[in-house]
Amino acid sequence: MKRPKTPLKLELPLIAFLGFFWMAIWQDFTIGTFIIGAVYATIIVRVFYLPPLRGSGRLNPWWGLAFTGRFLVKMVAASFQVSWIAVVVGPRVKNSIISIQLRSHDDLIVTLTGHALALVPGSLVLDVDRTTATLYLHTLDINSDEDAEKIRQDALKTEALLILTCGNRSDVAVVKAEKRLGRMSGFSKTEREAPFIHRGDGPSEAERDAERAAGRTPERTDIDAGADSPERTTIEEVEH
Repeated sequence: MKRPKTPLKLELPLIAFLGFFWMAIWQDFTIGTFIIGAVYATIIVRVFYLPPLRGSGRLNPWWGLAFTGRFLVKMVAASFQVSWIAVVVGPRVKNSIISIQLRSHDDLIVTLTGHALALVPGSLVLDVDRTTATLYLHTLDINSDEDAEKIRQDALKTEALLILTCGNRSDVAVVKAEKRLGRMSGFSKTEREAPFIHRGDGPSEAERDAERAAGRTPERTDIDAGADSPERTTIEEVEH
C-alpha cells in the first residue's frame, strides 16, 4: 500500500511519544535512551506504513478533566459491578457483542475511544472497522436490547467528551448540534426497527393523475399500502 506523504513535523508528537515509550520499556529515563528510541521511532514511522496521526491542533483542558473524572468513576463502579456479577450471577451471566458506530472517523479519536472503553472492567473491544468507524464491544451482563442500547449511548458519551477535549472542529460541531437537538447521533433501537417504505418502484404522481383522469384506478403502491404493505422493511433487515 502506498503511504500518503505526511510532513515530518506532523509526526513529531508520535515520534516523541514512542521515544518515551522506549525509555519506559527499558526503565532507563536518560537522554541517550530517549535518543535511541526516537531514532527507532523515526525509522518505524517514516519507513513502514502507519496511518498518520494528524492532530486537530486544539486541546481543551476543562473537557479533558471532565473526561478523566468520568473515566475514573466508571472504573471504580465497573470494578464493583464485575465483582458482584462474579459472586452472585456466576456462570449464568449473559454477554453480548455490541456494534457502536462512532461519529468521528479520526484515527486518534477512534483509538482513544476504544482504549477508554476497553480499560473499563467488564468490556473489551474485539474489533475495529476503520472504514465505518465502528467498534465491536464485548460486554458483560446484557439481558435485553435496552441494556445494549444503554451501553451504546454510554460509549457515544465517552467519544463526545474526547471530541470536546481534542477532536477536530467539524466533530465538535456535530457534538454541539446533538446537544441542541437533544439526541445522540445514529439510529436508536426504536428508529432501527421502525418500518420504512421503498420509494421509486411504483408509478409517478403524474402517471397516477393521468390514470385517474382516464377513469382508471391506479395500481396500489407502497405509499398507498401503508402498514399492510409487504414491502415495508426495517433497517435491520436491509443491513442483513
